[in-house]
Amino acid sequence: MSSSVPLPPPYDRLKRHSLLPVPSHDDAARMNFLANMNVHVGAVLFPGVSASFEAKVKPAFEKEHGRAPESSVEVRDAMKPDPVFQAWSALRRHTQEARQQVGRAFVYRQIDGLVERSKAMNAGSNRLRLDSSVEVPRYVSAADNHVMPGSYYTEVVPDDISAPANYESGHFVTVAGGTGPKSDLVGRTMAAWLKETHPDFAPKRIVDFGAGGGFNTIPLAQAYPDAEVWAVDIAAPMLRYGHARAKEMGIENIIFQQADAESVEIEPGSADLVLSAMFFHETSTKAMNAILKQAHALLKPGGLMLHMEQPNFDPDTTPFEKFVRDWDCWYNAEPFWAKLHTMDVIEEMVSAGFDQADTFETSQPVDRHDPTYPEWCGSFSRHAHEAKMREGAEKPNPKKAGGMYMFGATKQA
Repeated sequence: MSSSVPLPPPYDRLKRHSLLPVPSHDDAARMNFLANMNVHVGAVLFPGVSASFEAKVKPAFEKEHGRAPESSVEVRDAMKPDPVFQAWSALRRHTQEARQQVGRAFVYRQIDGLVERSKAMNAGSNRLRLDSSVEVPRYVSAADNHVMPGSYYTEVVPDDISAPANYESGHFVTVAGGTGPKSDLVGRTMAAWLKETHPDFAPKRIVDFGAGGGFNTIPLAQAYPDAEVWAVDIAAPMLRYGHARAKEMGIENIIFQQADAESVEIEPGSADLVLSAMFFHETSTKAMNAILKQAHALLKPGGLMLHMEQPNFDPDTTPFEKFVRDWDCWYNAEPFWAKLHTMDVIEEMVSAGFDQADTFETSQPVDRHDPTYPEWCGSFSRHAHEAKMREGAEKPNPKKAGGMYMFGATKQA
């Protein structure tokens, strides 16, 4: 039977390695259910939210105020009493909470063995550099990002790696397999853009801010095996996990450094490439400016900065679209998500020291269907329903070209 609704790949297609906890039959069944629920919520239920807004909520607002809603907050407040929105939003939040709890359940059952394997793989390495004096920034500690209890940095046992083990176990479910069996689609796509647009680029030092467990760092390290790659993050559990995971995969050119991206101690003017993947939406206005300045300071003349993020709003972005795209800020513990949508990244880069003529916004085509997935699988993104709203809209710059959005700059001096 044909269907217009994409089916996610089964949970058993997540790439196995020795640090990834093994789910029981019931654990895997729950993960498969949640992956399908994510697709259902986005592809099947969301159109009802749009229809309810157009048919009921917007006309009622116009009748009361004599005008249409003008901001995402006005739309949100008008939508809150709507039962269709309430059902959709509650289910979307519940799948995220349930994915965290299911993942944590089988991670914690196996945590002692996972920690011992991690310790054995990390022992004696000079590429794992932890610093207990690093303070967790307020913008990180203020919320449990992605409704993940304790966020990425909390340690529940000595030498803990439970947070990244849970992250990798459940990320596949949250995105319905959309970032691939290794959860590395963003890094692979950034590497593809670099190879296509800068074919002669041969970086010797790469710095990845907010690298976490190195999921998206590894494709860059593989694309440039002669480069020294720094994976910078404040979370020791993520770095322990990332280093051990990279070692098991045979990746030997990544240094996992615990540091705040605002003040990482790497030699100024020594990097050929500074990048990040889905990082800035978990920072703050002040931190973003400081990190961009740090990137400028780290780069050599002629060096390149590249960041993948959520695209900001354009003049033709409707208040309803803004409301939908800001959902994660209000209901998924992403405090900076909405503010970032309103910022002009070109202005931010210029403020950090880059010449405006050297800044850019771009996009790269994405193929979400991995060849290891069954043929019947569809291609799905957690934000597919948001992207669909852009169909038919004006596309005033490359960030709306339908691929993965990125921004960056070159440093001339």
